[in-house]
Amino acid sequence: MKKAMNQSLLTFILNGISVLTLVFMAYSLFSYSSVSNELSLARAERYDLTYNANRFMNGSAYLTNEVRAFAATGAQEHYDNYWNEVNNLKNRDQGVAAMQEIGITQKEQAMIDKMYSISNNLIPLEEAAMEEVQEGKKEEAIAYVYGTEYNTSIKEINDLKNQFLQDLDARTLKDIGELEEKADTIKIRMFLALAIVAIIQIISMAVIRWKILKPVIAVKEQMGEISRGNLSAEFSLGSDTSEIGMLVESIHETKRELKKYIHDIDFKLNQMAKGNMDLTIDKDYRGEFLPIQKAMGQILDALNTALYKIHIAAERVSEESRQMASDSQVLSSGAVAQASAVQELSASIQELSGQVDRTSEDAESARKASTNATAQLEICNQKMEALTSAMEDISKSSQQIGGIIKTIEDISFQTNILALNASVEAARAGEAGKGFAVVAEEVKNLANKSSVSANDITELIEGSMKLVQHGTTLTADTTKALSVGVSGAQKSTELVGRIAESAMQQAQSLRQLTQGMEQISDVVQTNASTAEKSAASAGELNGQAEELKIAVQRFQLRRTR
Repeated sequence: MKKAMNQSLLTFILNGISVLTLVFMAYSLFSYSSVSNELSLARAERYDLTYNANRFMNGSAYLTNEVRAFAATGAQEHYDNYWNEVNNLKNRDQGVAAMQEIGITQKEQAMIDKMYSISNNLIPLEEAAMEEVQEGKKEEAIAYVYGTEYNTSIKEINDLKNQFLQDLDARTLKDIGELEEKADTIKIRMFLALAIVAIIQIISMAVIRWKILKPVIAVKEQMGEISRGNLSAEFSLGSDTSEIGMLVESIHETKRELKKYIHDIDFKLNQMAKGNMDLTIDKDYRGEFLPIQKAMGQILDALNTALYKIHIAAERVSEESRQMASDSQVLSSGAVAQASAVQELSASIQELSGQVDRTSEDAESARKASTNATAQLEICNQKMEALTSAMEDISKSSQQIGGIIKTIEDISFQTNILALNASVEAARAGEAGKGFAVVAEEVKNLANKSSVSANDITELIEGSMKLVQHGTTLTADTTKALSVGVSGAQKSTELVGRIAESAMQQAQSLRQLTQGMEQISDVVQTNASTAEKSAASAGELNGQAEELKIAVQRFQLRRTR
């Protein structure tokens, strides 16, 4: 067996180089992240420094503009804006404090201090100009803030501002450039590491493909042929000291051993198929094939024993099957007769069930009709009770009318008295009371007519009250009769309901009985069919037993039997 490098060692070396390169790449990525953070911070500081520098400069320029505007216009607004910036906003001081907090150089601080010094020298001029404006001396105020000394100082401050911004911008740009150059260097190292990893992976893929995958695929295909039972398939790989080579040698050895076992098993099984059971297992099997050797020996022993017993049993089965066929014929005839009787009984029960169902339906209809009649009687009873209540109300109203008629009679009586008094007074008045006497006579006639009408109405109302009382009595009697009828109808409804429920229960019981008879009929039919099949099977079994005897006789058993 030739020498060869192990595939696992080669793969370990390549993967080790890749891992070390990836570690270096991870370190570079961490460094790049750190530099990126520093670069972002530097850019932010550059922006903040520029912003606060402009804030400082704009604050100084704002004071100059406001004091000049106040000197020129005298508007109080510019005066207030000036002192608001000095005392409250303080953009110059806050801008400088913010820049100092971020970080500035000594040179930049010196330029700021110089601008502060020049600006402080301008304060007396500005204050003097504002005092002149307040005193009404605008020309003197303008001379202060637009004079040569003030303009010279402003120009010097502006020059320092521009120089400060240029130096600040140059310094911050230089810091950002250094960080960007550092970040680019880290990027290049990362790309180089990535390229090395890619190259190593390509080499590793090639090695795995040609040294591992290709042999493994060939081994897989060969194992597939072996799994399909093809042990004669061509296998061109040679064995060596590597893992794949040792695997190939194992496959070759496996094929040789399997062919040996298959050849021996094939010979033994062919002899057994020809009926030769007088065999012995004399080959030496190894490993997991030892149980096959033992099993084949046990199979031969068991077959010799079983075939001898089958031969004896076949003779007995043949004799018993003939007797079973005869008994099955008798059983089949009895089962058919039993099935016919059960069918007739089932038909009678079904007819009786139909009659009971119709009775149940009629009873249910009677129960519904009785229920409806009871409901109608209850409605009539309720109406009669309402009528009785109405008659009582009418009687009460008639009594009230009687009281009203009494009032009318009293009024008629009082009117007569009034007419009499009027006649007396008219007589006393003599000639002057003649007209009043005529009126009194008419009132008396009207009172008499009212009295007659009241008597007539009294007679009519008394007759009506008697009729109302009679109607009330009849209504009460009718209500009692209806109550008795409703009670009887309710009892009748309950009895009819019980009859309907009983009829429905009888119908349900008969349906269950019918289902039971149908199930018995099915069972009897099944038994009859089974008896017929058993008779046929017994006959067939007899024929098969004869064939079994002939088949067993063709086997050559061991002489020990």
